[in-house]
Amino acid sequence: QRSGKLVAGLAHVGKTFGDKVVVDDYSTTILRGDRIGIIGPNGAGKTTLLKLILGEMQPDTGTTRLGTNVAVAYFDQMRAQLDENATLVDIISPGSEWVEIGGTRKHVMTYLGDFLFSPARAGSPVRSLSGGGRARLLLARLFARPANVLVLDEPTNDLDIETLELLEELLQEYSGTVLLVSHDRAFLNNVVTQTIAYEGNGHWRDYVGGYDEWVAQRPAPAAAPADTDKSPKAADEGAARAKAARPKPAKSSKMNAWDLRELEGLPDAIAALEAQQADLAGKLADGSLYRDAPAEVDRINGELAKLESELEEKFARWELLEARREGTL
Repeated sequence: QRSGKLVAGLAHVGKTFGDKVVVDDYSTTILRGDRIGIIGPNGAGKTTLLKLILGEMQPDTGTTRLGTNVAVAYFDQMRAQLDENATLVDIISPGSEWVEIGGTRKHVMTYLGDFLFSPARAGSPVRSLSGGGRARLLLARLFARPANVLVLDEPTNDLDIETLELLEELLQEYSGTVLLVSHDRAFLNNVVTQTIAYEGNGHWRDYVGGYDEWVAQRPAPAAAPADTDKSPKAADEGAARAKAARPKPAKSSKMNAWDLRELEGLPDAIAALEAQQADLAGKLADGSLYRDAPAEVDRINGELAKLESELEEKFARWELLEARREGTL
């Protein structure tokens, strides 16, 4: 059953945990058929934002509204619900040879074939599947659920190219609403129509389009404050000297071996920083810490601020090197 036109609405929503502001005065409207990507470092509060949108958590300030006939399916929850001894048919359609997809009945063998499973594999147990096969089975189960809102948290982790392309195609054709948390730039570009991005200090902002559109639309970093002790003339002279001393840009910025090696290592470096963020954020989630060790809370928040700054630098460097490799810089 289709959801109502309005899936969810947030108006001036705020949410804090102790001294940590996770969401600050955020408003948005999600309509049926929207495919929304949520972008932000680990520990920023993406899961909290999802719970607020879906009415699973109440805000401290502001109001939330959930639309009518909203039925949600979670991809990450299904990962932990596979019975190793069950057959593929039992996982998809227990006790029946038919599944109903978008109002159309399909034989379970035909449906499994859509997910690249041969009829010979339909009676095999889950434990016999490879990692890619398990991922395809999870997708088959997800799209067979009577849901009109799909929530996918980092669905591309451990997916092979074949399964990733299948997932992209399924989401592009899906008539319901999609809420997608991912760091996969190409996947976001190919799937989502709108982006909700974390901008620091609990601030979230909506952008039209995918990852690249977000990069193009997001605000430029704030300029450093002017030195008020200098006279206007001295400031003009300083600017002129800086301009004269600035090196002229090279006509060509070809990718050298060192830059290529750095680019290849950036995803792992970013993942390591985000893992540190997640670990520190997990510590802050312990409410007793604010009561028993406020100094430790300050230290952790300081570390989180440093990590956030390092991540911004890494992402900026990544974008620069990507542009250089693609020949757009």
